[in-house]
Amino acid sequence: MGVLAYFALSPRLTGGNSDYSTSATTSPTIPGSNRTTDNPTEVPAAATTPAAGPAEETREFSYTPEKPENGTLRGVVEVGATGFNSFVINMDRQKRWEIVSKDFGESLAYEGLATTEDIRAGLKKYLSAMFDKGVANKNMHFVISSGAQKEPKTAVISNELKKMGYVVNNVTAEQEGKLGFNATVPPAFADNSFLVDIGSGNTKISWQENGRLQSIELPGAKYYEKGTTDEQVYSQVKTLAAKIPASKRNVGFILGGVPFTLAKQHRKGEERYTVLKAPEAYKAADKKMAAGLNIYKGLAETTGTDTFVFDWDANFTIGFLLSLKQ
Repeated sequence: MGVLAYFALSPRLTGGNSDYSTSATTSPTIPGSNRTTDNPTEVPAAATTPAAGPAEETREFSYTPEKPENGTLRGVVEVGATGFNSFVINMDRQKRWEIVSKDFGESLAYEGLATTEDIRAGLKKYLSAMFDKGVANKNMHFVISSGAQKEPKTAVISNELKKMGYVVNNVTAEQEGKLGFNATVPPAFADNSFLVDIGSGNTKISWQENGRLQSIELPGAKYYEKGTTDEQVYSQVKTLAAKIPASKRNVGFILGGVPFTLAKQHRKGEERYTVLKAPEAYKAADKKMAAGLNIYKGLAETTGTDTFVFDWDANFTIGFLLSLKQ
């Protein structure tokens, strides 16, 4: 079994604590390149031992973010392309955060079965549960994802929230990519890695370049509903993913519904991070998963990155909370 281990690095990781060890090799391959190094202090890079094959490979990403001190509970509700997701975090003034709760739900409004009264009642019940966790009304926020904005019925939900006195924030795909990057990519990897978020409505890729975040949008995992073929999307992914600079391909941090499904298959317990296997190691259970794997495959092949790390806690809505003034 191959085991992914991370070397002790200099300088030390900022913004978190690491537990790095290796028992594999003295010249680790740097993911996303053909280079090797005998000096493990050059970059935060992964080393892997040989494995029997992609389907049998098991790897780990050991990183523990620094916990917040004297933080405040903040809540965010995402009106997504398929329903509501809510998150409560504890965040301090230094933007250190930890997840307190995360809930995923479906809205009947998307199925055409709910009236505006049903929506209002459902929202009140949804919010009540978050207030019970200690979130103050002023620290409750709502965002509508770029994918959800393409769904006409989202406007009904947005209008009901506004009638209840809440500000509803519409987020573009570009903003999602940047916010997701800030919430997900650890500081020590921010300069040599990238983020990909494979959503239902679209896929966002982001990286840091010359001190600024760059973001591009690709088709989402439900592109088949629009009659788009696998070949068309695969070609588009390869064309646009090629824009990621070679120096930013060390690790691909990954979010989204399909990556969640993939990571769930071999999560070992309650670890924050799960390293995905190669795309060909998975078998699609439905059309959405097949489409997501098609996107994942095109991205992996184009970048040459062999380490994709799924984060069980982070998402762009938490990046939104991090972007707010204290």
